Amino acid sequence: TGADSSTAAPAHPHRRTKGGGAAGKARPVDAPRAAALSVLRAVRAEGAYANLVLPPALREHGLQGRDAAFATELASGTIRRQGTYDAVLAACIDRGLRKVDPAVLDVLRLGTHQLLAMRVPAHAAISTSVDLAHNAGGPGAAGFANAVLRKVAGQDLDAWLEQVAPPTMPRKERAAIVHSHPRWVVDQLELAAPDDDLDELLAADNVPPRVTLVARPGLATRDELPGTPTPYSPYGVVLEGGGDPSSIPAVAEHRAGVQDEGSQLIAHALAEAPIEGRDEVWLDLCAGPGGKAALLAALAAQRGARLVATEPHLHRARLVRRALGAPGLAGKADVVNADGTAAPLRPGSVDRILVDAPCSGLGALRRRPEARWRRSADDLIELVMLQRKLLTSALDLVRPGGVVLYSTCSPVRNETGDVVTSVMRGRPAAALEDVRPLLPGVEDADGPLDCTAQLWPHRHGTDAMFLALLRRTDPA
Repeated sequence: TGADSSTAAPAHPHRRTKGGGAAGKARPVDAPRAAALSVLRAVRAEGAYANLVLPPALREHGLQGRDAAFATELASGTIRRQGTYDAVLAACIDRGLRKVDPAVLDVLRLGTHQLLAMRVPAHAAISTSVDLAHNAGGPGAAGFANAVLRKVAGQDLDAWLEQVAPPTMPRKERAAIVHSHPRWVVDQLELAAPDDDLDELLAADNVPPRVTLVARPGLATRDELPGTPTPYSPYGVVLEGGGDPSSIPAVAEHRAGVQDEGSQLIAHALAEAPIEGRDEVWLDLCAGPGGKAALLAALAAQRGARLVATEPHLHRARLVRRALGAPGLAGKADVVNADGTAAPLRPGSVDRILVDAPCSGLGALRRRPEARWRRSADDLIELVMLQRKLLTSALDLVRPGGVVLYSTCSPVRNETGDVVTSVMRGRPAAALEDVRPLLPGVEDADGPLDCTAQLWPHRHGTDAMFLALLRRTDPA
């Protein structure tokens, strides 16, 4: 997918870079592949996020255009399909993968992605991977990589899947290999997925998302953004043909931004929820990194309301301030470096609240490919406790008659309907209202509870966002 930028090895012989760290003289390596390898290494060894380390890696290696697109697909695609490729590599290596040098295993995964999923000739994929392996581990590693990748090249992906994930394998075990998801994630998504959509959902997680832009109302219109209007959000466009969003004037000036359509719909739903009486103070309780806060601030400003954005982590609070940096928002939003479970606001003082709670992120695996390999089932326990505290805090802060929108970028029921049910059980003065009419044109989005909504990448082309709208009903 998206790999036709390299059809020979090296893709650009005049653009070579030296690797390092191995015994002996380092071999020159192809720059796009070196950049991709540096991303894999940072993700594995430093806990980095691919989407954050990729741009500086491209700049460091001087990559633009087709070279940058090739390196991007190579890095992101390899991380997405790591589970599948590890099953293939395990069939080609006579010892467990844990005994393979991690740096060399990174190279093998890159080579396997080129051989099985990209339009790269086998000799190009193998020879460039051998150079990378030599720099990672010396001549022995180079010979090992050559032997392993020649075995990988002996079959196409379909044939390998027939071997490592035969149809006779138990369904979910096979799905984990075929669609490259940890087994526990497959279990959770099967519980959440509608009807018999599991395979479609897992497949959609491996499709790179399109770049979607948002025009912040009152600051920009989507007519001035290049692209095709989004089908559901009235503010968005899909950027055609890739391109660098930061080169678009409205984005550079913070009048527009990059934002998944599902995230746009969350802000839209909160803003469109009907309330009676005062509508002056809006709150984004978990605002980092600031995309939803910027859209909410623009919507609030059009009505003469003010947004307060709280974020407990200082570096993320800085990102929120940057997102709110458009001149048209000056003086119309406040960023508070504070924990949303103990926000420094008077109880019952807020009219609209967004609780976009920290979650497992299993609804955004298209754009955060490494998340599936980092999380574990045990993480859900701590996350759910935090989600309950945040929603409880929001119901304390909202005024009677005001609304709270609870959302997660996860379809996992523990983090969605179960959280809402648990919190409402102790809040008789909170009512669940139907959020679906607030999502324009969206169909087939019924959530796990009546009145809630669940967006899906395979149905709506968005991240798998969950939305629940609660109203505080006790008398003032």
